[in-house]
Amino acid sequence: MSGPVAECWAQRRQSQFDGVGGVPIAWMSLTGFSTDRAIVLVNGRVETFHKYQELCWELTRQGYDVFALDHRGQGCSGRLTPDSQLGHVEEFTDYVSDLHTFVDTIVKPAGYQQLFMLGHSMGGTVTSLYLAQYPDDIAAAVLSAPMHGIKVSHWMKPIASPLARVAEQLQRQPGYAPGQTPYYPKPFADNPLCQSQCRYEWFRKLYEDQPALKLGGPSSRWVWQALSAARQSVVLAGQIRCPVLLLQNEQDTIVDNRAQNLFYQQIKQAGGQCQVKVIKGARHEVLFEQDSQRVQAVTAVLEHFARFSQPATVATPLVASGQPS
Repeated sequence: MSGPVAECWAQRRQSQFDGVGGVPIAWMSLTGFSTDRAIVLVNGRVETFHKYQELCWELTRQGYDVFALDHRGQGCSGRLTPDSQLGHVEEFTDYVSDLHTFVDTIVKPAGYQQLFMLGHSMGGTVTSLYLAQYPDDIAAAVLSAPMHGIKVSHWMKPIASPLARVAEQLQRQPGYAPGQTPYYPKPFADNPLCQSQCRYEWFRKLYEDQPALKLGGPSSRWVWQALSAARQSVVLAGQIRCPVLLLQNEQDTIVDNRAQNLFYQQIKQAGGQCQVKVIKGARHEVLFEQDSQRVQAVTAVLEHFARFSQPATVATPLVASGQPS
C-alpha cells in the first residue's frame, strides 16, 4: 500500500501479550482518531493484521480507533509447532480466550464508551463465540463470511470431523490434515478468495516480503476443532445480544452459507437483531474484492456501526484510497 494508507499504517503501535499457555499474541492499534469509539478486527485463518491496512485507513477516517490481533499460530504471533507453516491449534476456545484477554487488558483500559467488533471467516467464528460468551462487551458486530460451517461435499459432511480425528491419532505429532500442504501461493487465476488482482497480488507480495507471515494448510486437529467450533457458534447464536450484520458472499466456496442462514435464524428466534447482506458475485474475501463488490461491503459495515453508535452518526461516503482495485 502507498499514499494515505501507508501514512496511516506507519502510525500504528505494535506489541504483544501472553495468551493461553504463555503463547505470545501480537497486536496492533491505530489510536488518536476517537476518544469514545473503537473497532476490534478479528482476522481469519492464515491472515495477519498487516493485511488489513486499507480497511484500517477507511475505519480511522470514519472516526474510529482500531485494534487488531494475530491469532496464535499465525501472523506475527507465536507458532505452536516446529513447522512454522502448519496451521495448528490445541483448543479452538484458546482463540476466544486470547481475544478476551486482548479486549479486557488492552482495549478496555483505553476507556472507550463503545466497542465494535468485525470478524472475518475463522475470525467470524471466534467473534460469534465471543459475543455469545461475553454478550455485554460489544455494541454492534459485523461478521464477514463467518465460518459457521466449512464447505465440504455432501457425502463428506458426516465423516469430515471423525476422519480428521483419526488422522490426528495416526500422527505422532501435529501434522497436516489429509490433502493439505505447506504455504503455496496459488496463481491469481486459480484463487477462490477474490477477483481483485491488485489486492490479491499485494497480499501475496506482503507474505513474500515477510516470509515469517506465511502459513500453509491446517493440521488434522485444527480441522476437527474448527468443525466443532463452527457448529457450536450456530448453537449458541441465540445468546448474542448486540446487533449483528452478516456479510454473505454469493460465490463463496470456502464457508457454508447455509450454516450462516441457520445462525441468522437462531438469533432471530431468540429475539435478537441480525441482518444478512448478500454481496452478489463476491468470493470469500469480500474485504479484498474488486471495488464493485468491496464498496458495497465496506459501506454496509460503516453504516451498521454508525447506526448503533451513541449518539447515532451518519457514515461518511467512502473516499478512494488511491489503491487500484
